[in-house]
Amino acid sequence: MMIKLKSFKIGKILLVIAILGLIILPLVGCGNGGSTNSSSGDNKSGSNATVGSTEPFKVGLIIPKSNVYATLGENLSNGMTMYFDEIGWKAGGREIQLLQEDEENDAQAALRKAKKLVESDKSDVLVGVVNSSIALAIRDYVDQNKVPFLVAHAGAVGLTRAKKSDYVYRISFTNEQVNFPNGKWTYENLGKKVFVIAPDYAAGKEQINGFKKGFTSAGGTIVGEAWPPLGTNDYGSYLQQITKAKPDAVYAFFAGTDAVRFVQQYSEFGLKKKIPLNGSGWLNAEDVRPAQGGAVEGVKGSLYWQLALDTPENKNFVENYKKKFGKEPSGEAVEGYDAARVIAEGLETLKGDSSDKLKVAQAWGDIKFVSPRGPIEFDKENHMIIQNIYLAETQKIDGKLQNKIIATFKNVKDPI
Repeated sequence: MMIKLKSFKIGKILLVIAILGLIILPLVGCGNGGSTNSSSGDNKSGSNATVGSTEPFKVGLIIPKSNVYATLGENLSNGMTMYFDEIGWKAGGREIQLLQEDEENDAQAALRKAKKLVESDKSDVLVGVVNSSIALAIRDYVDQNKVPFLVAHAGAVGLTRAKKSDYVYRISFTNEQVNFPNGKWTYENLGKKVFVIAPDYAAGKEQINGFKKGFTSAGGTIVGEAWPPLGTNDYGSYLQQITKAKPDAVYAFFAGTDAVRFVQQYSEFGLKKKIPLNGSGWLNAEDVRPAQGGAVEGVKGSLYWQLALDTPENKNFVENYKKKFGKEPSGEAVEGYDAARVIAEGLETLKGDSSDKLKVAQAWGDIKFVSPRGPIEFDKENHMIIQNIYLAETQKIDGKLQNKIIATFKNVKDPI
């Protein structure tokens, strides 16, 4: 009898547990509140945020934090941080979190970082990238996995042309865009015959190609080309080629230490007094000009932003940046600042709902505002920024070498 009684009691207990299980399981299935990963094919980043969600909106930032381009990455990050600080790290009712990874100047390493940010950290969007080859490597991953990607610096034309993606937008520039309008200006103001020179790599070729499109379409003739290796120390043989070609002007793309060496040697070789030197804005940018000394006086360069830009938006930006970071901003800082604003305004438009990644990206395409660099908006055809390009000449003003804007090319599109 005792054995039968115990069996009866155990049976009742098991029956109660089974009944409770049937009640509890549906409740668990309905009550996740958007906190678990979504398995939907339309939301492969793992975020399951809906309207009114309290989940943080995660921004995955990929920038160089080491190696040669670390300063550019730091400036870009500073610009983003500054804008998010200004809005209290909230948009569309959501807290914004900025997650950062080092692109390491290596495409495969950066791709692994992108996957980590999306698949492990559950970033809602990706932003940044300085190196164009890295941006191109990430581009296929974000397109296939439907992750909104806002390119904040890389200038490779292929990112928003032949390889256009519904999920990729560019807030920076293309290598051709910053040089194209300078071509016509050079033809009208410096001469009909130009010698072009740039480092022998993809960005150098694209920068010069943008100038050539504008210059030759205006009627100009390229009388010579030179492609020294990236990191060349002695430009003597190339300067001799320029002398023999007898151009009306020289158009160059160099950046960083290459820009310092080329501009100094161009002056030392005696060419500065004979042949005007023009080029992309990195030739006489804020970060290289102090090291160039008096050699940079008279050099011209076109770029999407200039420190000397006399607008309320730029003056306010420069003043606040100097207060916050103790130094003057760079073009990369402006790119980061604008990228953060696009992300935040897009989230506001969607009232915080980031569940549909295509809508997140499309919201960026509708945004337009007046940036520290001037009015900006996106080209509907290729998701590329439309912006002003400024031609600046380095002049001695109040005893100090500074860039003065001598021409403004308004609403420049990528010259496809």
